This record gives sequence, structure tokens and C-alpha cells, in this order.
Amino acid sequence: MNALWLAGSLFVVTLTLVIWQPRGLKIGVSAVMGAIVAVLLGIVSLNDVWQVTHIVWDATLAFIGIILISMVLDELGFFEWAAIHMGHLAAGNGHLMFIYTILLGAVVAAFFANDGAALILTPIILAKMRLLQLNFKALIAFVVAAGFISDAASMPLIFSNLTNIVTAHYFDLGFWDYTLTMWWPNLAAILTSTALLWLLFRKDIPSKVDSSHLKPAADAIRNRPMFYYSLFILATVFIGIAIGDAYNLPVSLFALSGAALLLILGHHYQVVKVGMMLKMAPWQIVWFSIGLYVVVWGLKNAGLTDLLAETLIALANYGHVAQVVGTGFIAAILSALMNNMPTIMVMDIAAEQAGQQALAYANVIGSNLGPKMTPWGSLATLLWLHVLMQKGVTIGWGQYMKVGLLITPPVLVISLLTLAWIL
Repeated sequence: MNALWLAGSLFVVTLTLVIWQPRGLKIGVSAVMGAIVAVLLGIVSLNDVWQVTHIVWDATLAFIGIILISMVLDELGFFEWAAIHMGHLAAGNGHLMFIYTILLGAVVAAFFANDGAALILTPIILAKMRLLQLNFKALIAFVVAAGFISDAASMPLIFSNLTNIVTAHYFDLGFWDYTLTMWWPNLAAILTSTALLWLLFRKDIPSKVDSSHLKPAADAIRNRPMFYYSLFILATVFIGIAIGDAYNLPVSLFALSGAALLLILGHHYQVVKVGMMLKMAPWQIVWFSIGLYVVVWGLKNAGLTDLLAETLIALANYGHVAQVVGTGFIAAILSALMNNMPTIMVMDIAAEQAGQQALAYANVIGSNLGPKMTPWGSLATLLWLHVLMQKGVTIGWGQYMKVGLLITPPVLVISLLTLAWIL
């Protein structure tokens, strides 16, 4: 028990530094510092560090590749083009525009990861809503909906969320096996989220919106030849990931290759500055993932995952549905309390120790949806709130949690019941 207290204390301190970032301390530096202390205290061994690195390297590099692709496409005007199309498609109907905003966020989250949807699409939507002269309540409704769906709809593909990649790699889940299993729970999450978000904000959404203020969607694209080449590259990347699965090729190979090709195109057509783009890429996530997971591995060594594994086995006594739903809610609550990145690893290890690999899918759902209940549940949410504040929109933690705690549990239940029906 003393070992668990020591490992737990180190984890709490490390995570606090990651979230708080005192004096601008980078998240990767905080996580690595925690990992070094874990090794020095004997909580983990150097062999553990190597094992963790082997588990997360593909996930983190693939994530960086997807974010780089998103950044280049953002500079090209791709996401603004999509958002304007969404605005015109609504034809002045405010409620349709709200629903289309959520659906657009779901598509972007699926193909460009939750961070791409939250950090790139949200500012674009915010700018469009201001251009349409919506009042503050309506503005909040649209940006909160976009922020919520970015995580809620980040389950259908392996590369839709860093948690998905980590879990798929840990259990050696194939691209098609994963996608065919998670497609229906993800669809359930989107439909339930859309319905609940609309019910919550329907009084704040204007019935009519003057979309004549929006420019033609084609004007958002900075370079048309690059736009068409980019569509081809995107299709090639996604197809490559799907086919590469049969040959055990890493996801990062295709994600980074696609990012490199888009950077070369962007430089050729003078759309992006490669050096600046590479500097802006989230390289800290590499050190963050390795460092924090090393600290989490210390919790495993101290016995936390054994306790969780026993809980997962005990849930089986209440039936298959109870085990799936219970696992998802445990992951969701842990994600809300201690962030989803350490949660996904702890619960993956527990599921493996319990001999319940199928519960990895419930873990993904819980770890992707659970963070929406608290502002610190995921780094994407913290960054999203920071971006909004920089744009002059402040959403308090209490205001955020009011929405998250109302919407997340029913979405979680419906998604997990759908998963239980499939498994």
C-alpha cells in the first residue's frame, strides 16, 4: 500500500504540473520530470521505460502527423471552406445551421482527430458566427456544441483520437476490426449528442440567420491546384492506413508521409512556411505521452491495475451488458478526475490482466466521453478553453461542467449499450 501511495502521489504531482503549467513549464517537460523521479525512486525500471516507449511511439507520431495535416489544410483554407459550405447549406435556418455545425465537427473529429476539430474548427466556427452577428448566447451554443462533439465523435477510426491509437496498438486491434466495432457506438454518440445539445440550447439558437454575410466557399481556398492535390493525398493516406493494417505497418508511417507531402505542396504553392509549421507542431506530445505513461506504469507496478482488473472481473457476475457499461463508466469517471491519457493506459492494462480484451472498446468510449465532464479531463479541452479565451470568449469551469455533466452521462449510456449489443 505504501508503494501505491508513493506512485499515486507522484502521479498527482506530475499531472498537476501538466495541467497547471507553472511559469510556462511545458507539458512534455513536466511529464518527463515525473518519469525521471519514478525511475530514481524505483517505482519503475528502465525496462519499463522501454516497454512504455514501445507501446506509445506509433500513437504519438501518428497523432503528430494527423495534426500537421490539419494545420496545413487549415492554412490552405480547407476547414473554412467546409464551414462556409455548412453555413450556406442551412439556407438561413438557425437550427439547421446548429445541427450542421455538430455534424461537421463529427466528420472533422473522425478524420482529423479530436484536437483538430476542437482547436482548428472551433475558431473558424466562432469567426463565422460573429460574422453572422449572432448574440453571445447563440455564440456560446455553437462553440460549446462544436467543442463537445470533437471528443464525443472521435471514436470511429483508429486515428480519430490518441487514446484510440494507444489502445489499438496495445491490443493489436486491426483497422477494420476496430472500425467495424466502433462505427455504431460512434453513430449513437453523434445522434444522442446532437439531440441533447439541441434540447439544451434550442432557446438560444435563432430561428433565422442572414447567411448573405458569408462569402462564397470557393473564396476560402488559398490555392485551388493544391486543394485538389490535397484531397488526393488525404484519400491516399486513409486508404494506406486501411491497407497497411493487413501488413502490420504503423499508422504513423502514413500519417507522417501524408504530412510531409502536404508540407512540400504547401511550400511549392507558397501556402505554408515549412519551418514555422514544423515549429508549431505538437512535438511536446511525444515527451508527454512517454513521460506520463511511465508514471502511470508506476501505478501498475504498485497494484492499481490489479484492483481495477478485479473490479472488471466482478462486473461479469452481473452480466455482459453490466460489465461493458460498468467498464465504460469507470473509465469515464477516472478520465474526468485524472485526465483521459493516463486513464486509457491504466484501464487497458487492467482489461488485459482481467483477460477481457473486448472491454478495451468500452475503455475507449469512456475515455473519450468522460473528459467532457470536467475542463481538465483532456488536454484538448484545456487548450480549447484557452483558444476561446484568446478570441474573447470566456467559458467558466462551472459553466462548462454544467453542460458536460448534463449531456455526457446519457450519451455514454447509449454509446455503451450500443457497444454491448455489438460485442
